[in-house]
Amino acid sequence: MKRRSPTLPLILAAGTLLAGCHTVKTLVPPNLRPPDTSNAPLKLAQKQLLDASPCCTSFADFSYQDMLPWQPQAYTLGSGSSVADINGTHSYFLAFRLPEGAKLPYRLAFKSELNGRWLKSSYLFAPTVVLLDSGFQPIASDDVSLCEHMGWSDASSGAFGVYTVNSKQARYLLIYSSADQQKGKTYWEQSPTAFSTQNTQATLGMDASGTFSVPHGPDGTIWVGMMDATYAKAVDNAICKKPPQGDGLLNTLRTALPWGGNGGGSNGSNSTSPGATPGTNTAAPKATEG
Repeated sequence: MKRRSPTLPLILAAGTLLAGCHTVKTLVPPNLRPPDTSNAPLKLAQKQLLDASPCCTSFADFSYQDMLPWQPQAYTLGSGSSVADINGTHSYFLAFRLPEGAKLPYRLAFKSELNGRWLKSSYLFAPTVVLLDSGFQPIASDDVSLCEHMGWSDASSGAFGVYTVNSKQARYLLIYSSADQQKGKTYWEQSPTAFSTQNTQATLGMDASGTFSVPHGPDGTIWVGMMDATYAKAVDNAICKKPPQGDGLLNTLRTALPWGGNGGGSNGSNSTSPGATPGTNTAAPKATEG
C-alpha cells in the first residue's frame, strides 16, 4: 500500500496561517499609541463620586487620629475611599492631627499627580484646606493653588501647592476638594527639552509641545505633609501661569548690559531703551502661599 506524503497538508496549513495573518490587527505598544483626548474617565469619576453615600457632613464627624506626616506622603483618593458632603458638595477627603509645638508659621506641602496617561485627557485632584481648633470649629478655609513643575525625578514633578499655618489655635487639618476646585483648571506648560529621558513615568503621558489647562477632577493621587527641601525647591520654581512675553534675547542684552542700550558707551552707564524697565525679572512667577 502506498503511503500518502504529509507534505501537502503541511503546505495547506501554512497557507491558511499566512492568510490569517492579514486579518490580525497590528499591535502597537501603549506608549506609541495616539493620545486619548476624550474626557470619558473624568465624567465616569464624577458620576461615581456623585452616586456615593457620604459618611460625614460636619467637621466633627471626621476622624483625626492620623498625624500629619513630617514629610510629604502619597495618598490615593477614589473608588473605595470615604466621601464627605461639605456645603452640598461630595468630595473624597483626608483628615489629620497637626503637630503640637511646631514653630509658627510652618508650611504644608501638596503635590497632585496627573490622573491619566495622556496630558490632554488627564485631570488633577485640587485640594481645599480647612484648619480647625480643638473644638472642631473652622479657623480658616482656602482653596490651594496648584503650579506645575517638571523636575528630573517623579518626586519633583507634578502640580505643587503650599499652605502656611500661622494660627496657634490650629489643631486639626481637613483636606477635600470644594465645588470651585472641582470646576477649576491648572495651567500646564511643557517643552520637550524640559523632561528627563530617565523620568519615564512623567514623560510618557506628555505630548510633544504646547501649553494646556489641566481640568480638576474628583479623585487622584495627592502628596501631603510638612514642607521639605525637595518640595520647597519645586514650589519656588513652579509655573503658575503663562509668563509675560518679552522683547527677545538680543533686546534684553542691549538694555541689561552696561554697554548696551541707546547711547551706551565706555563710561559704563546703564542706558535703557524707551519704555523698558531696568532690572525687570521676566522669570516664571513663584507659587503663592495659601
